Amino acid sequence: MNKINKRYHHETLARGADAMRTLADAKITICGAGALGANLAWTLARTGCQRLTLIDMDRVEEHNLSTQPWARGDIGQLKAKLLAVQLYRALGVEATAHAVQLTADNAARLLDGAQVVIDVFDNSPSRATVQTTCAALGIPCLHAGMADGYAEVIWDPGYRVPSAAHDDVCDYPLARNLITLTVSVTAEALIRHLTTDARRAYTITLDDLSIQALDL
Repeated sequence: MNKINKRYHHETLARGADAMRTLADAKITICGAGALGANLAWTLARTGCQRLTLIDMDRVEEHNLSTQPWARGDIGQLKAKLLAVQLYRALGVEATAHAVQLTADNAARLLDGAQVVIDVFDNSPSRATVQTTCAALGIPCLHAGMADGYAEVIWDPGYRVPSAAHDDVCDYPLARNLITLTVSVTAEALIRHLTTDARRAYTITLDDLSIQALDL
């Protein structure tokens, strides 16, 4: 069991020592290290999650700088590996990074052993592969995604993979505040599952700053 340390002092006061031990020991795999995944990894690491695995094949591009936790000097770096280095330097969290494309051929190997998988990929084929593989392995899977001013955070089996019509397009509207809201809701949904076994789903709309729980 990982030792709780002073880095998580305030979080421990808020959640309690038992919850913090649960978070420290939970094996969490994040599929995607983009706007949601990279920011989520930072949030979870600073919350006390210390056993993270990161899967993403992409490299940092200039248009990522306003929505993701990179600096100008990071352009061209592999996101998953860079994120693992950042988390270790900041908090001593030793995240495992897989800078590869997740496919039907390697998904079982990459996801096996996870206690929970979080799907924040930006394309429907990869989301479908994560969903199918988690179902086959019996791993709880939480999906989070955004479109325009709307976001959703949904556990399987209630999640439906969206159409691939607008997959992986760089020129789309995306407000940073929607990202941070979605990351916070996703992190809290995960934490509540780990500490209470609850699986709640949510929608978020930026225009009216509304977070609604869903009955699935």
